Amino acid sequence: MSTKLSLNVNKIATLRNSRGQNRPNVVDVALDCEKFGADGITVHPRPDERHIKFQDVYDLSSIIKTELNIEGYPNSKFMSLISDIKPSQVTFVPDEPGVLTSNSGWNTQLHQSMLTELNSELRLHGVRSSIFVDTDLKNIEYAAMCGADRIELYTGPFALNYSRDKEDAVKNYINASKLALELGLGVNAGHDLCLENLKFFASKIEGLLEVSIGHALICDAIYYGLQKTIQMYQELLK
Repeated sequence: MSTKLSLNVNKIATLRNSRGQNRPNVVDVALDCEKFGADGITVHPRPDERHIKFQDVYDLSSIIKTELNIEGYPNSKFMSLISDIKPSQVTFVPDEPGVLTSNSGWNTQLHQSMLTELNSELRLHGVRSSIFVDTDLKNIEYAAMCGADRIELYTGPFALNYSRDKEDAVKNYINASKLALELGLGVNAGHDLCLENLKFFASKIEGLLEVSIGHALICDAIYYGLQKTIQMYQELLK
């Protein structure tokens, strides 16, 4: 079974917002991404709405036919959005307000009580839960204890070290995914995965269910076109 590709459309919204109009149209692009072969759409609305706006998420929720994955920090506004939309998956990310991009995973032991409550709330809504974590095995153990359905492995360090020593770069991710599977957690991954490193990563991670990719894929689409780029990424995941 191939790993699913969830395409993060935040960068499309960033481009749109730069002109204060509605071009490119995020909803239209998301529909095209599905048509071109994406298995799902990811959005990450931040409090300042500097890319994806909360209204975008409502608009997307009514038309996405694959899976909608909503990432974000679980403040009251975010959780109200989730309650209204009930997407396929929610990925809790420990972003501080104003952070440029997600660059660390949860300390799940420190935040065990909060994450347990949040996962219980998602279960009531029938929404699959995922917790953004690094490869620290203790954080994966506590993610399971919090009642998460999945983890999303933060792959920034892997991408950073890939060109230096790819076997060493992926080592901790192999161990992390093995433990997750033993604990009954599904495994997703995301951050700086690209055409150069994706096939190697996916081939090494047993049971990898989904990758969420946005920035790199949209950059590649400038050169190859959106449809061809999505197909290129999907080929790497087969």
